[in-house]
Amino acid sequence: MERKVKLSRRGDAQVVRIPKGFELPGDTVLVRKVGNAIWLEAEPTRPKQNLLDLLREMEPIDEEWPEIEDRPPEPVELQE
Repeated sequence: MERKVKLSRRGDAQVVRIPKGFELPGDTVLVRKVGNAIWLEAEPTRPKQNLLDLLREMEPIDEEWPEIEDRPPEPVELQE
């Protein structure tokens, strides 16, 4: 989906109106500038978790893993 919209100003801020069909849920969004683009992203509905909490919630993997041969590294010649 794509649509051209006008920009306006409100005090020191630049404002863009989000047209019907492009609405995002909630009262706030995350804003990112990527090169010449600005991304608006709806905030996640669930609270952010850190990695350790997420891993604690996961079920253990019940699989046999193959043995991996631990070989020494190959020699490397450094050039000056």
